[in-house]
Amino acid sequence: MGFRIFTKSADIETDERSEEFSVIEDGDLQYTAAGGVNSAKATYQEASGAPIEIKSPLGYSVGAISVIGLNLNQMIGTGVFSTPATVLSGAGSVGLALFYWVIGFFMAGSMLGVYLEFLSYFPSRSGSEVVYLEQSYPRPKYFFPTVFAMQTVLFSFASSNAVVLANYLFKLANVDSTAWMQKGVAVAAYTVAVLLLAFDTKWSLRLTNAIGFVKTITLILIGITGLVVLGGHTSVRDPTVNFRDAFSGTSEATVYGATNALVKVMFSYAGYSNACNVANEVKNPTKTLKWSAPASLLLVAVLYILANIAYFSAASKEEILNSSTVAAGLFFEKVFGSSGASRALNVLICLSALGNLLAVLIGQSRMLRECGRQGVLPFTTFWTSTRPFGTPLGPYFLKWALTVIMILAPPAGDAFNFVVDLAIYPSNAFNLLLAVGLLLTRRRRQRLNIPSSGYRAWTATVCFAILSSLYMLVAPWYPPSTGADGGDVSFWYGTYCVVGLAIVGSCGVYYHIWIKVLPQLGRYEFRQTQIQVEQNATANKLVKVPLDRLEEWDREHDALGRVRRRARTGEIVYETKGDAFES
Repeated sequence: MGFRIFTKSADIETDERSEEFSVIEDGDLQYTAAGGVNSAKATYQEASGAPIEIKSPLGYSVGAISVIGLNLNQMIGTGVFSTPATVLSGAGSVGLALFYWVIGFFMAGSMLGVYLEFLSYFPSRSGSEVVYLEQSYPRPKYFFPTVFAMQTVLFSFASSNAVVLANYLFKLANVDSTAWMQKGVAVAAYTVAVLLLAFDTKWSLRLTNAIGFVKTITLILIGITGLVVLGGHTSVRDPTVNFRDAFSGTSEATVYGATNALVKVMFSYAGYSNACNVANEVKNPTKTLKWSAPASLLLVAVLYILANIAYFSAASKEEILNSSTVAAGLFFEKVFGSSGASRALNVLICLSALGNLLAVLIGQSRMLRECGRQGVLPFTTFWTSTRPFGTPLGPYFLKWALTVIMILAPPAGDAFNFVVDLAIYPSNAFNLLLAVGLLLTRRRRQRLNIPSSGYRAWTATVCFAILSSLYMLVAPWYPPSTGADGGDVSFWYGTYCVVGLAIVGSCGVYYHIWIKVLPQLGRYEFRQTQIQVEQNATANKLVKVPLDRLEEWDREHDALGRVRRRARTGEIVYETKGDAFES
């Protein structure tokens, strides 16, 4: 398939919101280039995507330290303190359990390479997956933006970490609690987290960085203490018992157990790409993230492995598997005694959970805002506006409302675990699509002679990311050895897989009805127009154009959906305001 390049003539003027651009036509695809002030590289993207915001309305408060802080805070939640026992149970042996944390690092690292190459292509677009899926699969038009936007909105809750934070707050206060007491405190804690972010971006990032620093120091101290225990300098008897025959029990591991263990490991690494969500708030994002994002992942991986070695040095395999306390709690009791150790650990876990809530809120609020800017969601101003504090209040409010509902509605136990698993599973499908989409995007850019972005992940790394994502998508269907009802819940183990895919499928059905069926019945087609929401905030908006006026619309609008109007001199200029065709 050939392509054509159209460049605006020199005698055409544009207003300040409509930078001069060229159009590269590739079949029915149209690629335009625009540059944000945060990057020297232009962003070449298919014209149906959300417009480039030349100057970020959220400011430029994210530097290398904040990049590391955002990634660290989302990765280091409560998983490293509580999941080692589950990982050990699934792996069957200490050696394989430790090896799983290494495998998880390589799986996360391969996907991070995919994210970083995409970021180099679109340095002035925040929202990561929202943008990368939109540009990898531009046809059918608006399909992936619609499906991913709906899925993102439906699953934009953080109830699990809020409930964990509430549980540890009660432990810290040494107070017995009921389920509804925990729910109430979880709602209050999440409300506080939202309020901490709602009024100022710069200070919220500083708070997140400070909490990330405390968490990092905590894991460093646990790792160093573990090495001291292994050296025989504490009261722990036989600290090397778990390492003399480290792979004993591996043969007893089941496919389901191994998969469940790997899922828990990957859950603990989730957040390695969080900083990509704020790319347009980073000056020179490609240069900054290509070292700081891998550095944060490597640091976390080393700390995770050292923490697990520390846990296994202080307690036997049987004690870790049979203990009623988390692995970190057992370690503190064995090394420091039970007097003040448990209280100190609870303080650290509470801080860790709070930092995770803040980091997830920052990253996902940008994803939601970018979904709103694509034009496929109603109430564009609600998603896109940053008034009055320069923060995305609309996305913050939605996350708060859905999280409160998901804290209060599901009962504890099976229903709660099911909702958590349901939110995780579709992300494996999108990871697979992203990794495949990167290869497609590479090929397309090479064919169109688009300039190099300055970063390229190894092809072997991308292929490993594809295989890893495919495994995480397929393996959960393998049944547990104890039967179909023997998984994490008391009902069929694969229910969350079916429901997760069904929800994504229903989003696809909605798209077909909205974009195909209803326009055919109503004798209209959708066209996009670019609107100015605020001074620096722009967005697309889909409008209905009657079939008998399509030619007129296409003649009077450019590739980005901006109105061409003729000035008195006869030159063509562009507008980004509302449109008479809007209905």
